[in-house]
Amino acid sequence: MEQARQKKSMDRLVAAARFAAILLAICLFIPGLNPSRISGLIGKNLSLFTSGLFYKQLIANFGRCLKKGWVLESTLRLLFVSSMIAIVGIILVIAGGCMSLGERKFKKLGAYFTLIGSAITGFSFVGIYVAYKQVSNTQNLKKVAPVLPDGFIILLVLVVMMFLLSVLECIFLPKPDKEDMYEMQPRFQLFLMLLPFVALSFVFSYLPLSGWRFAFFDYKAGDTLTMDKFVGFKWFAYLFRNAATRRDIIHVIRNTLAMSFINIAMLWVPMAFAIFLTEIKSNRFRRFVQIFTTIPNFISWVLVYAVAFAIFSTDGFLSTTLVDAGIMSEGKNFLLGGGHVWLKMFAWGTWKGLGWNAIIYIAAISGIDQQLYEAATVDGAGRFQRMWSITVPSLIPTFCVLLLLAVAGILNNGLEQYLVFENADNSQFIQVLDLYVYKLGIGKGIIPLSTVIGMAKSIISVILLFVANKISKMIRGESIV
Repeated sequence: MEQARQKKSMDRLVAAARFAAILLAICLFIPGLNPSRISGLIGKNLSLFTSGLFYKQLIANFGRCLKKGWVLESTLRLLFVSSMIAIVGIILVIAGGCMSLGERKFKKLGAYFTLIGSAITGFSFVGIYVAYKQVSNTQNLKKVAPVLPDGFIILLVLVVMMFLLSVLECIFLPKPDKEDMYEMQPRFQLFLMLLPFVALSFVFSYLPLSGWRFAFFDYKAGDTLTMDKFVGFKWFAYLFRNAATRRDIIHVIRNTLAMSFINIAMLWVPMAFAIFLTEIKSNRFRRFVQIFTTIPNFISWVLVYAVAFAIFSTDGFLSTTLVDAGIMSEGKNFLLGGGHVWLKMFAWGTWKGLGWNAIIYIAAISGIDQQLYEAATVDGAGRFQRMWSITVPSLIPTFCVLLLLAVAGILNNGLEQYLVFENADNSQFIQVLDLYVYKLGIGKGIIPLSTVIGMAKSIISVILLFVANKISKMIRGESIV
């Protein structure tokens, strides 16, 4: 009974240490909790992670202060090195938290890692505080604006808690036997393999959602978000009340839906290509075709446009050939003009992504039981009959999943392709929602309105995903999410 109680206490202690490690990892990427922002000249959008990796961004606004001697470069270097040491310490803490998922020997090693990591992080805070004191002794307090940020206090408290928990772990965790090995349950091994991808998804997909707050402020690039700029739902109402914006949105939605519906209607093309590709008897020729059609996926749209320009511009290959043949009297730029823009964009997209999109179907075809083909051959079925009666039905589940995902992403066309191919003649037909948001935010600087449109697009996409998932469950009996 006493042993069970002690084990339960140890589990709680380890869980608390893991929780503290997770909090430290999250704080690493939150600008508002950056302990290194010891001056008003350090950007408010700078996180501890950025402060410890990118020196130029850390000192970007200190140019005049360095020239005037208000701040010493050695102070900024101390701040940078201290931030870097803090990152190393937090990484060790995270590693220790991961090790705590293992058995006794791993748990003990993890406790040492978290102890060392928290000690290193605490040492880095001494360097940050020394840098703050040096900045505070400046001759121009108004310009340098020294400040001890709230993030310094919050993270210091977390680090001290982490250190104390690590000490308790090192003292009270049972000492592993000599014959014990570094073991971990398979489910925890799989979790740790997944963890880096979850972390990357959080940093690049979920953390940027904090930018949605710009939709509720009169914000301009470079400004700070203060409550005197809070406007509530002003920009949401502006989206519907302003006639010009409403008209632009209608045009953009039309282009977006038109191109998406064309892509959805032709979603069978990669499947057909994969079927015919697998029917090629020559392995060498089949591999050549697959590689030749897959490589364009890895070429940027800028280079694709460069190829298109070399072929279809006024002095391009096609115009020159037609003029030399006497078919045309003078060269013509086929990239200009608004005729059949949607079909042209589909053609370029198909050329670029056909081989890549066919890979999933090729993988599905390789999983089809070969005995089905052998039985069909014995029954006298020809090649096309085998394709129609065996291959196509076997690929329908894969096709349905991709179809439903395409429906869910009907508003997500991307912007790279349309950005490079856009010109004055085809702008009204080629401008899709993503490109419109990019132009509003980056081109015109209307960040709140572009944020509102981006929010609406994301919410509608999520709703469409769940609707598509529901339809999949009704039709196929299984969901895709």
